[in-house]
Amino acid sequence: MKRTLLLSLLILLAAGTVWAQNPADDAYIKAMTVQDNCEKVKLLKEFINQYAGKGSQYENYAYAYLCLIPCPSKSLQESLNYGEKALAAGGLDTDVKVSLMIFLANNYVSQGQNLDKAKNYANQLMDIGKAEKAKEGANPDKWNKIIAAGYYILGSAAEKSKDTAAAVEAYLNAYSMSKDKSIMASVRKMGKAYLDAKNYAEAEKVYRAIYNQTKDPNDAIALGQLLNRAGKNDEALALLKEAYGKKKTGEVAFSIAVILANKAKTDPSVVNEAVRYSLEAAFLPNPNSEQALKMAEGMFFTMNKDLKYNETVLAIQNKVKELEELTKIFNERFGGKSEDELTDKDKKKMQEFQADIDAVQAEIDKLKKQQEAAITKFNQLMEETKRRLGK
Repeated sequence: MKRTLLLSLLILLAAGTVWAQNPADDAYIKAMTVQDNCEKVKLLKEFINQYAGKGSQYENYAYAYLCLIPCPSKSLQESLNYGEKALAAGGLDTDVKVSLMIFLANNYVSQGQNLDKAKNYANQLMDIGKAEKAKEGANPDKWNKIIAAGYYILGSAAEKSKDTAAAVEAYLNAYSMSKDKSIMASVRKMGKAYLDAKNYAEAEKVYRAIYNQTKDPNDAIALGQLLNRAGKNDEALALLKEAYGKKKTGEVAFSIAVILANKAKTDPSVVNEAVRYSLEAAFLPNPNSEQALKMAEGMFFTMNKDLKYNETVLAIQNKVKELEELTKIFNERFGGKSEDELTDKDKKKMQEFQADIDAVQAEIDKLKKQQEAAITKFNQLMEETKRRLGK
């Protein structure tokens, strides 16, 4: 944004046609008509060396352009010095004055020096922008950008001073004036820097301010994760549900599902809701879709108290083991023997064993039907989710 504002403003700096009235004016005009920037800087320096302090009408503009015109042979400090001299000389038109203030303030902030002076220039920029915007025939968009530049500089200075609240407020004011997406990128970068430094309290402040401004689902996820980390689970859940209600995305659904899944460990009443969001996360575009489906399966089959799926599986395993033992005993006693070889007592015993085996098998079949019914119910939930999402 800094470069864009500066370059766009420099376009406005084209000087009007002037007529040479004396050697000083002639020297200035000669310098300004040269095409090469470094040659122009050289001639402007010669003009200053010869005519500074001698009443030339262009001395202030010579300082201004020596500040603003880029040339590799000119140091940044030289540019800053020339800029300060131009402002001190006064008499500049508004566009040139604004460009100088932006250049000086941005560079002071970048250096981490003269922050008070940078903030003073920022406030002047906002005052100028508001005053010019109010004039008849003014271009509101142009002056909104100047006001935004002032706010942005204030934000940068506050960030340098580690004043998070002031920085975020100023950046967001700049964004509201210009709608420049690069400003929000700067704020998000600031929030990420706090995250990377594990300064979660400051990161929360930044992302809370961002989400309040943008209502963007991705910002909701970042803030929700921070709130969740801070133990503010209910607030995180409400925030993410609000974002999801406005725009259904797999990432937000997954974030909601994770919070609900953790809550379900101690509160069975939220299991079904957790399963629902997990399934929606599984069927919406989402890098965690496979994990979301596994979460849904796990919660549905293991945490649903009415379903008793785990108990059913365990009962089947026990009955299968019982059946295997009965079958083994049956085969050991009666296997390989013909009916003629069996006594009446053996036949009666064999019938009793067979009845026991049939009874256990019947129990297994009943339990398997319960298991299959649970699987069918889960499959129905998946199909309902797809229909709900239009898949």
